Amino acid sequence: MSQASQFSLLTQRRFAPFFWTQFLGAFNDNVFKTALLVILTYEAASWTTLDPAVLNSLIPGLFILPYVVFSATAGQIAEKVEKGRLARFVKMFEIAIMLVAGIGWMTHTLWLLIASVVGMGVHSTLFGPVKYAYLPQHLKPEELVGGNGVVEMGTFVGILLGQILGAALVVMKNGLLLVAGATMFFALLGLLASYRIPHSPAPMPDLKINPNPFAESVRNIGHARKNRTVFLSMLGNSWFWFYGAIILSQFPLYAKEFLNGDSSVFVMLLTVFSVGVGVGSLLCEKLSGHKVEIGLVPFGSIGLSLFGIDLYFASMGYVRPALPVDMLGMLAQAGVTRVLFDIAMVGVFGGLFIVPLFALIQTRCEPAHLSRTIGGMNILNALFMICAAGMAILMIKLHFTIPEMFLATAILNALVALYIFSLVPEFLVRFVAWMLIHTIHRVKTVDVERIPEEGPAVLVCNHVSYVDALVIGAASPRPIRFVMDHKIFRMPLMGWLFRTARAIPIAPAKEDPFLMEKAYIDIAQALHEGDLVCIFPEGRLTSTGEMGEFRGGIAKIVERSKVPVIPMALRGLWGSLLTRDPGNLFERSFARGPRSRLALAVGAPVAPEEATPDYLHKQVLALRGDWK
Repeated sequence: MSQASQFSLLTQRRFAPFFWTQFLGAFNDNVFKTALLVILTYEAASWTTLDPAVLNSLIPGLFILPYVVFSATAGQIAEKVEKGRLARFVKMFEIAIMLVAGIGWMTHTLWLLIASVVGMGVHSTLFGPVKYAYLPQHLKPEELVGGNGVVEMGTFVGILLGQILGAALVVMKNGLLLVAGATMFFALLGLLASYRIPHSPAPMPDLKINPNPFAESVRNIGHARKNRTVFLSMLGNSWFWFYGAIILSQFPLYAKEFLNGDSSVFVMLLTVFSVGVGVGSLLCEKLSGHKVEIGLVPFGSIGLSLFGIDLYFASMGYVRPALPVDMLGMLAQAGVTRVLFDIAMVGVFGGLFIVPLFALIQTRCEPAHLSRTIGGMNILNALFMICAAGMAILMIKLHFTIPEMFLATAILNALVALYIFSLVPEFLVRFVAWMLIHTIHRVKTVDVERIPEEGPAVLVCNHVSYVDALVIGAASPRPIRFVMDHKIFRMPLMGWLFRTARAIPIAPAKEDPFLMEKAYIDIAQALHEGDLVCIFPEGRLTSTGEMGEFRGGIAKIVERSKVPVIPMALRGLWGSLLTRDPGNLFERSFARGPRSRLALAVGAPVAPEEATPDYLHKQVLALRGDWK
């Protein structure tokens, strides 16, 4: 799917009405919440005697509290009820909430507005499982990353525009009336959009809803834990919301007290951050090659920490004006450009972090349990965000400055990321592979869609360099179990990556007959479990760039496991990086340029009965052509 077709989804009924329904919900949430936060930041004395700093951390916590209580129930409802019908009910509920909020604005009654914050939390809780379970139902697998990117972009643009409008309306003459009217209008508009959502059958219409939300919450999370990668992706997703909740909850006071700006400066910070997230979300499709690329997750995490830490130092270098300034005045202050750049980059890398995680959960979760898994993830998100609100309040009580809060959160992000990636090394393996083919090598893929998206298969490829497995792994839409020489498997550093990727070491019978037989048993087991297995039938790296004959190992494999065989060929890699030469084990010859003419070509599947070594050798040779 090209970048243009990513946005072409917005012209199609299977996507557009759903997109605008969720967009208007996120937009309206933030018109309301931002108007309330601005009032409580800049006019707190006329509304309450509570500390504005505490309220700015408490209100986001109250908004997400319903996620803890009702997410499990919402997940069950989304499995049982047709999604278009459910979306319309949620929009009608939003209209009722905005009526209550309108009374609160008009009567200057804070507790009614707080109750409406909780009500909008319930509204978002009910819609959350619909939002992410809807996409796999209506989008093709190759459209999921692009579709998720557009949804995340739309969500954050909705947040951004809602925050801008909420902050702008509430300070106008008759601002409270304007906010009340606007939120009601956009709730009605969302209801109209929901009537165009196409029929989306419930995956489990006969599901009996558990009336005990707490027991169901425990059961949902317990079920998700059975799939380690999905569960840890859920934790990673929740961590992003922890990080974002701390950063965003401090923006009003950061703008007012640290930067000495008015409400337009607060809006500017939100704008820069939200645009950054939108850009990062849209970049995911291009950087991932239109597939679920979890190698972007560590990349995003690194950026979140680096630019979060630099935001602290940028804040320290900011020259605070003597008198409060507006947005234009702020842009003239020394040091503000670096502050805004860091905030934008935190947003960009946040988008790169979150979109692949959503797509991974959608593709690796059981379809019949997806809504409940999303419900379980929303519970975790809520718990993490409540913890974020508690941590923010604690840091305030410990007299942390706001830049120090940014610094502490960025350092904590680095520690959490290291922990999560140590538990699921697949993220780091994919990251190293992704970096390899996007920096040192620019590898073009030819017909890579021939690699099956599910089910067992054996991939066979010519063996050119010590990084062949990383190049192939990065191009594949699925994890691959590589069969490789036991000496390469034990190489320092690279060996760690291969072990982490669950590669299968093999040795010639004359060196270690036990290891050779164990390798064939492990290959058969991997194929039985539905994995992809890749072998290099030459049995060794080429020392000349030419292909050697294919040995008989492939025949033994397909004799035991009747699975299709996919021929592949690496082109142009010889002589570019970590290739073998009889006189120099590691040759780094970049005579042709490190990023030139490199490709991985994938051939048509070969039936197991036809997969002889000679036939496969001819297929790979034809795919390679004249390239070494």
